[in-house]
Amino acid sequence: MRSADESGCRVLPEVRAPVERRPSWDPRYQPCVPVVSLKGVTAELSLVEVLRRADKLSALFCPTPGEGVAVIEYLLALCFASETFPSSDEEWQAWVVEEHPLDEVAKWLVDEPDDAWDLFHREHPLAQNAELRDQFDEDSTGPAQLVLERVGDYSQFFDHHHLEHPVPLPAAEAFRALLAQHVYGLSGRARISGKTLGPTLTNLAAGRLQGRIKVVVQGRTVGDTLRLNLYPAAGGARGHFNHSWTAEKNPRRKFKTKPSGRRTSGPADLHSYLGRSVLLRPVPAAPGEPVHVDRVLIGAGELLDLDPERDLEDAVFHKKLNNHPKPLWPSPTRALWREAHALYSAATRETKGVFGRLRYLRFPKDGEGPPCVLWAVGLLADKTLASTWTEGHFPYAPSQGEALCTASRRGSDIAEYVARALERAAYAAWKIVYPNPKPADRSAQMARFDARQEFWPAAEDPFGWLLDATVQGDDVPLALLDYAAELHLRAADFLKHRLDALPRDTKGLLARARAEHRFGEDMAAAKAPAELRGETYT
Repeated sequence: MRSADESGCRVLPEVRAPVERRPSWDPRYQPCVPVVSLKGVTAELSLVEVLRRADKLSALFCPTPGEGVAVIEYLLALCFASETFPSSDEEWQAWVVEEHPLDEVAKWLVDEPDDAWDLFHREHPLAQNAELRDQFDEDSTGPAQLVLERVGDYSQFFDHHHLEHPVPLPAAEAFRALLAQHVYGLSGRARISGKTLGPTLTNLAAGRLQGRIKVVVQGRTVGDTLRLNLYPAAGGARGHFNHSWTAEKNPRRKFKTKPSGRRTSGPADLHSYLGRSVLLRPVPAAPGEPVHVDRVLIGAGELLDLDPERDLEDAVFHKKLNNHPKPLWPSPTRALWREAHALYSAATRETKGVFGRLRYLRFPKDGEGPPCVLWAVGLLADKTLASTWTEGHFPYAPSQGEALCTASRRGSDIAEYVARALERAAYAAWKIVYPNPKPADRSAQMARFDARQEFWPAAEDPFGWLLDATVQGDDVPLALLDYAAELHLRAADFLKHRLDALPRDTKGLLARARAEHRFGEDMAAAKAPAELRGETYT
């Protein structure tokens, strides 16, 4: 209806801009954790549902090992934050054996304020830093930057267009990728300006688990896994849970200068720390439609001063060449199964941490398979470029600890010896085929006859069978005999196929004969592991 003012002019009704609907997304109730039920059915559940049904779920089913570890870390943080953790090693044993329920964690999570769990909250978005908002429009990129396996090293394409991938990420995927960034983010320079918050915003520190092997003790259910990896907090302090960079009263670092690392306030803090400053932009969605993320900004996050006595519960310490101990690290040249003896040694000799507690645990006898599995995960990277995930699953039973140590150590030694024999056989063939080689050509020429490339991946399954037999109580010396025979057979076959490429002339036949003779001599040599000669190890 039109009206007029005192001058008689018509006054149009006030027109208000429509209020922009802000998407919200709460992982407590939104499906975001891929799981497998005890019947083998896969599904995505919310955090609350995972905790309520933890003893009816077989395992998590995340797309990458890193995401799986990050989600477990977050679930452990929830347990500690809700004060659902054992007060002593004795209580921890009782919790594991008696399957202490995790209902209290789910109840605590439901009772939490809704604003504290909104991934897209304006002032304190979950696990993010709202202080990035002022420079978001200028510096943000496509959601690919959030995903460790997709981001590249920022130099893949000069114009960075690989970061402008137009397809948005579903909020559930973005949430899991966010958790993985916090714990596994690579060091380097961030693609962000430091003009607003400070120059050190661009300095990305390596994530807490980046550069070392993380070991998760897996039980027969998700509930078992969480209980096995909970532990008594130092001094009984749970620590604060890191909801958001701007939500808590705890002071956060600034970015004018690089600060020293802060000590954690307890395990809830450790397992939920914000290793990156991140801000996500949601795509406005119609009611009932899933929320997506279309833009991302990432900068430096928190720096921790980790205490080996408090903050490295699962670490397997290994001595470097300078004889200084360091948590076992991922290697681009050695698959994790070749380091299984380090895990079993820790499980049988450590007196503290998760391995010290496992030694005295008495698992119930019912059920098939090993009582638990040591799941080892590492991220291989070339400086700022993520390369691949490396992982291994190693069965464990406290009663078979020493036997597993022996089997894994001897099994690794046997495999190493067979691989060296294949290298020596390749050298024997190379010397015949290339009598006057150029030094620069040697590697490529040798590779033609070197069967180690096929051997190492093929040796992993027999090694797994060896461990499975050992954890079930089979005789270790006899199991090692079978294992050695299998490796010998496979290696000989791989060498034969490599030598098949040789021409059927005098030189080719001589090279084949020399290589096979060299390999046979090495397998029967007195210095070879006894099992390769058909003798039991004593």
